[in-house]
Amino acid sequence: MNGVRTIMRAADFAARKHTQQKRAGEAQEPYVNHLLEVASLVADATDGDTEAVVAALLHDVVEDQDVTIEEVAKHFGASVAAIVAEVTDDKDLEKPERKRRQVTSAPNKSGRASILKLADKTANLRALADSPPPWPAERKREYVSWAQAVVSGLPVKPQPLLASFDAAAKRALASASG
Repeated sequence: MNGVRTIMRAADFAARKHTQQKRAGEAQEPYVNHLLEVASLVADATDGDTEAVVAALLHDVVEDQDVTIEEVAKHFGASVAAIVAEVTDDKDLEKPERKRRQVTSAPNKSGRASILKLADKTANLRALADSPPPWPAERKREYVSWAQAVVSGLPVKPQPLLASFDAAAKRALASASG
């Protein structure tokens, strides 16, 4: 797998699939910005592991778009598809159950999926602090607490990325306090 070409194909694929999607925050930024931020965090934490970075770019494509794990495997390989599958919620379940499963399944994540999940939660908390959705303060605090519960169970947490997560959680809590 040629690293740069594969990463660029994945970025293009993700951008095209998420074209109409916006972030929930007040800035309504294009969703692809989130994918690029998560991929950048994963690249830093994995020393540029191509498959981990590709999975980061594609981590929401099955959950949010009309894409299957099989399609991800066809275009980007079984290893990338397996990472994406590990971090994809079952949208047939109610939201509280999906959130509960993220907490209970965290300790069983592979190393790459752990790093991806940590990067995703870090990016989400940064967004909550910098461009919050129109949620009441209590919901923002609950989101931070839930994200911390997910991350606490992950078996692999590279220290620099965990420090970024902790800083993002503090900023998100501060923004929820007014």
